[in-house]
Amino acid sequence: MYAIIETGGKQYRVQEGDTLFVEKIDKEEGEKVDLTKVLLISKEGDLIVGKPYIENAKVEATVLEHGKARKIVLFKYKPKKNYRKKQGHRQPYTKLKIEKIVG
Repeated sequence: MYAIIETGGKQYRVQEGDTLFVEKIDKEEGEKVDLTKVLLISKEGDLIVGKPYIENAKVEATVLEHGKARKIVLFKYKPKKNYRKKQGHRQPYTKLKIEKIVG
């Protein structure tokens, strides 16, 4: 059994017991999160597809930790003009453990 969910503007294929990194969610570590934007559920070979989401379906997950991803370095320059600009960015994330798929 698996589901396709949407969170943070991205779509993920999840199964029970999976851990995944998603865009930051404002919950404390150890709290439960209900992800209600379920696009598809597969049960024993049957597919349930939402239009766009499945009503009364959710994926229950637990927040394991928060953190920041590796640094991305942005470097802009213009040749022969002595223009250089260096900037870094670390994207925050939330690590989730999928507990249960309800639908």
